[in-house]
Amino acid sequence: MKEKLQIRTLLRFPVLAVGVLTLVLALWGGLARIGWELPVTSALPLQHGPLMISGFLGILISLERAIALGWGWAFVGPLLTGIGTVSFVAGIPDRAGPLLMTLGSVGLVITSLMVLRLQRNWPVVLIGLGALAWLAGNSLWLLGWPIHCLVALWLGFVVLTVLGERLELSRFTFPPGARRWSFWAGLGCLILGLILSTLHMEAGFHLIGVGMVIVSLWLLRHDLARHGIRQHGKSRFTSVCLLVGFVWLGISGLLWVLSGGVATGPRYDAVLHTAFLGFAFAMIFGHAPIVFPVL
Repeated sequence: MKEKLQIRTLLRFPVLAVGVLTLVLALWGGLARIGWELPVTSALPLQHGPLMISGFLGILISLERAIALGWGWAFVGPLLTGIGTVSFVAGIPDRAGPLLMTLGSVGLVITSLMVLRLQRNWPVVLIGLGALAWLAGNSLWLLGWPIHCLVALWLGFVVLTVLGERLELSRFTFPPGARRWSFWAGLGCLILGLILSTLHMEAGFHLIGVGMVIVSLWLLRHDLARHGIRQHGKSRFTSVCLLVGFVWLGISGLLWVLSGGVATGPRYDAVLHTAFLGFAFAMIFGHAPIVFPVL
């Protein structure tokens, strides 16, 4: 048991270090992409999106799940993702980076299925669906699909994972009647939109946006963050971050409804960054007091 704990500890810090490095490189590439004169490779600005989403967020989420579960083999997923990220940045040919990152998402799916066998509840199901969305997006990326055609699946990875973890951490109960079904209606629109986006991008994006707006309003009304805002210290900080993130989720949903299917330009940037920066990073900061001590 002691040897297994040492192995998990040894694996944790290198993978976490790669995750932090990936975040720095993704931000560096993003700044270069918007016009800052920074020393970068010619490919780094184009790698910004995959590094931030499938690299940093993929490593962070899969590593957090592996540590929380304590299963040694669960570290294979984040380890492969980390190695794939390094390969991707280094420009190793034959698509080794995307392949390893895809294998890393396979690891998260397997981990989620094993957890589902032990705990059959909705938080685990949503986290598992998020892992499947990540795997689907990575697989299409590996096959050569343009980023704008598959980015909705990467969004599904983030949103479904956060929803599952909010259910898991908050342990709030569903309100009765129509208010319960409004959550499932929003979630259903989101999931159906993710599937549809691979067949008809514009229609899928519109439906995803509708689902995001409904889920955002539901969370603002029923999540426990509403009550934590009246407290002090760490609880208030977490609640503020979460509520701000829920608002950004709703704003992003509106943009997905209004601009669904756009592939370039300022509207495309707004659609993505309201979700991946406004929502996702608000969730990261909000959960940091809980997750980072574990990491």
